[in-house]
Amino acid sequence: MMRVRTMSTEPKLVRGLGLLDSTMIVAGSMIGSGIFLVSADMARQVGAPGWLLVAWIITGLLTITAALSYGELATMMPKAGGQYIYLREALSPLWGFLYGWTLFAVIQAGTIAAVAIGFARYLGVLIPSVSETTYLVAPIHLGSTYAISVSVVQLVAVAMIIVLTWISIYGLHWGKLVQNLFTFAKIGALLALALFGIVLGWQADVVAANFSDLWTVRGTLQEVGPAITALTVPFGLFIALCVSQTNSLFAADAWNMITFTAGEVKEPRRNVPLSLAFGTIIVIGLYLLVNVAYLITLPLETMQQVPSDLVASATAEVAFPGYGAVLMAIVILIATFGCNNGLILSGARAYYAMAQDGLFFRAAGKLNRHCAPAWGLIIQGAWSIFFVFPRTVKTGADGTISYGNLYGDLLTYTMSAAIIFYILTIFGVFVLRRRRPDIPRPYKAWGYPWVPASYIVLATIILIVLFVYQPAITWPGLIIILTGVPIFYYWQFTARRDGIQLVNAMEE
Repeated sequence: MMRVRTMSTEPKLVRGLGLLDSTMIVAGSMIGSGIFLVSADMARQVGAPGWLLVAWIITGLLTITAALSYGELATMMPKAGGQYIYLREALSPLWGFLYGWTLFAVIQAGTIAAVAIGFARYLGVLIPSVSETTYLVAPIHLGSTYAISVSVVQLVAVAMIIVLTWISIYGLHWGKLVQNLFTFAKIGALLALALFGIVLGWQADVVAANFSDLWTVRGTLQEVGPAITALTVPFGLFIALCVSQTNSLFAADAWNMITFTAGEVKEPRRNVPLSLAFGTIIVIGLYLLVNVAYLITLPLETMQQVPSDLVASATAEVAFPGYGAVLMAIVILIATFGCNNGLILSGARAYYAMAQDGLFFRAAGKLNRHCAPAWGLIIQGAWSIFFVFPRTVKTGADGTISYGNLYGDLLTYTMSAAIIFYILTIFGVFVLRRRRPDIPRPYKAWGYPWVPASYIVLATIILIVLFVYQPAITWPGLIIILTGVPIFYYWQFTARRDGIQLVNAMEE
């Protein structure tokens, strides 16, 4: 029996996203708070200005190559669900579900929570009463490792998630308006940061120190493996470059969100691959320019030791003395608000496709009168809000206690999982070329087979290095993926019991 079809009288997804809207979803979902922070950690890992730029170039090549490869899959299967559908069709329903499960369980909800907390923290720069240390419920310890708290920052984060979820529930029209407005604003803000940093923040002595000696490893270095730093040459530098990708790839992630909303894109066989290419190229170009601005205004040794890794704020302070912190707070507020809007809008479309296949809560597969997957949005929002409250507890050598966020650890764990799924999805291009050569491909992966293959090889090398030298942050991600196996078989059993079977996305 085929999957139960939606009755013609029921709401259907509306193709309301043009090329500009789609490109803004790609770019807007990518630009969050990461670009303003991660370069400090990367500077400690690679230890030289030139290698910092090389690390970002590697990220750019990986991201753009992956986007160009995904374009072929998008033209073959322009349906809601994106990467979930691609893995389902190319490999198996199990692999599709494991991606969707990891996306729901940690990647999407954890990222939404992280971006919301980032928004609230920077709101505190403008409104001091919005503070992480102003508690309605002080941390309640659950053993020595975890705690739960309710602070003003956490409440603001929850409010942000609720507001953006509510906007998306009212349909694609409002969600895309918010996305376009904030993405244009933050692209302009990033460009301004780069240009003002270069022009107004130009420091001749800093430029001489960083650019006349691009490759000498220096300053405060971070271990990238057991007793390994970038000075453990040459292998240590290679490991450092690979490990640094966990930061830069995270900052450039979420470019695939448009594939989740492909069922709502006008002329998807044209606009989805174009938006993937345009969006990733724009953002990667901006990221490289911003890092050049960092290196023009700040010595690498200063970047390595910037308090709280606020390297963008330090750059803005050089360009605008006395106003840098406030200006960057405004920029990051814009960036995080637009980023979360894109994440919330897109993520529920993946769960919609899973629910249509009987592999998720059935209510998530239905649309409201605004043609939006309301229950999918509500479930995603509730799970994201859950992640706002658990804290991690660290006790220093002097007995002082500091608090982190549980989602931070989980997202660190799943960065390697995300790379696994990117590799498998691009491998799916090769599988479908061989298995289904008859399916029309209005766009074919640029540079096939060499360009997609280069992504698989390079990403696999990075993945192997992470599993060998960073086991504490990689193996847990694999465990999170594997927890989805029994859940898949449970959902599959209930789907078969209810007479629901998968429909080939390339032949619908």
